[in-house]
Amino acid sequence: MSKPVIIAATTRHTATLIFLHGLGDTGQGWATSLGAIRSPHVKVICPTANTLPVTLNMGFRMPAWFDLKTLDATGPEDEEGIKQAAKLIHSYIADEVKAGIPSNRIVIGGFSQGGALALYSAITYPETLAGVIALSAWLPLHQKFPGNVVGNKNTPILQCHGDCDPLVPYKWGQMTSSLLKQHMTNTEFKTYSGMMHTSSDEEMRDMKTFIEKVVKV
Repeated sequence: MSKPVIIAATTRHTATLIFLHGLGDTGQGWATSLGAIRSPHVKVICPTANTLPVTLNMGFRMPAWFDLKTLDATGPEDEEGIKQAAKLIHSYIADEVKAGIPSNRIVIGGFSQGGALALYSAITYPETLAGVIALSAWLPLHQKFPGNVVGNKNTPILQCHGDCDPLVPYKWGQMTSSLLKQHMTNTEFKTYSGMMHTSSDEEMRDMKTFIEKVVKV
């Protein structure tokens, strides 16, 4: 595990954003964009996943939070890998809490597989978080939801998805949103017309607004 990219707060550090990259990317891939939208009191942590063989990519090794076996929504999932990855994210949260940032001032988010892990890490974390951001993502182990929820039922969740996404289908985002709404009390689903499996200026502005709202100065 390489060291995370960290963007320090430029004023007194009172909140933290932990953001998880997508399959095959690194923490560096998101650091600059997030540095541009975060508030001065927010520290940003962008970890890089371990390099794993990914079944979906014919066993090719790449940075991945867990193995992806199929693009079929009802297909098998890497349950053990997902749970181990969530423990890692929980440890990042615990480190921030030890350093004096309460969990309700910590936002976790991610893109694609990273967004999926952010959602799963939030619902399996017992302490209250400030917010959750899931970009172009889905809910892992959704067949065990809501039985696997241990916390953050009332935590604000921002889900964003492009309606032309060829990799993580828009309908996965919609299905995840409707599933979350059945059990979580504060979810928002934003659609970006024409956007593929990527981000956009509009989406980054929406993230900025969300972060400013959930971890005010």
